[in-house]
Amino acid sequence: MLDLLFNFSHHLRRRWVYGLTSLLVAFSVILTTPQSSQAFSVLELLLRGVQIIQLSTLSDNQEVALGQQINDQLVSSELTLYSDRTINNYVNQVGQNLVPYSDRPNLAYTFQVVESDDLNAFATMGGFVYVTTGLIKAADNEAQLASVMSHEIGHIAARHSLKQMRELAVAQGIASVAGLDRNTAVNLGVELALRRPNSRRDEFEADQKGLATLQKAGYAPIAMPTFMEKLRNQASLPEFLSTHPAVSDRIQALNQAIDPRTASTGKGLDNSAYRSRISSLS
Repeated sequence: MLDLLFNFSHHLRRRWVYGLTSLLVAFSVILTTPQSSQAFSVLELLLRGVQIIQLSTLSDNQEVALGQQINDQLVSSELTLYSDRTINNYVNQVGQNLVPYSDRPNLAYTFQVVESDDLNAFATMGGFVYVTTGLIKAADNEAQLASVMSHEIGHIAARHSLKQMRELAVAQGIASVAGLDRNTAVNLGVELALRRPNSRRDEFEADQKGLATLQKAGYAPIAMPTFMEKLRNQASLPEFLSTHPAVSDRIQALNQAIDPRTASTGKGLDNSAYRSRISSLS
């Protein structure tokens, strides 16, 4: 009996010592960081139980959870979702048909239609893709719509939102040794989704990933550069292209990546069939 009590007492002391040691180590790291005032605020947050996340080590499930919070804030205060079920189901069907051929097919993707005349599409981390009614109407056929959606899936596959969030947090001085406050991360995610352009490198990467996804899903690859060319020739450049690298460079890179012998081979080029599918759009 005495041995049992001794072992139990020893186990408790060891766990207490380990816990205290971890806290002291964390505290010492915080004290030795250059931004001491920020470091103490981080310690205060930790002691208060505020959730701190480490963007560089987010698992897929954690990324989806963070993306869901960003989405909730977007749709509650920034966006108006289009309510027509027929259009929503169709856009989701196109998106879900692309997912298995992407670099991250295991994410639970969510495709949503935003009620807006702006020609725009964007994505945030965790598999959330947004397409405006204006862009849907501007597309000539399903392959063109799918090309935009596959591009946005490409951003998600490459984790561009996470990379941008880390860079922005560091630039604004709000990242710490412990990580980033989740509420701050959500606010940054909303800002990135709506108002921050992707880098030239990210756009080219998303184009190439999107093109590969589009082709693997059976769509005619020519739809991607053709739709960009169509939009470039409009009086004013659409929102989702105006903040990105030179459209002509992107079109050239896509055309170089497409085999001209099979450029128009594949599904989705039937314009009349597409117009029939989106006929409920006012």
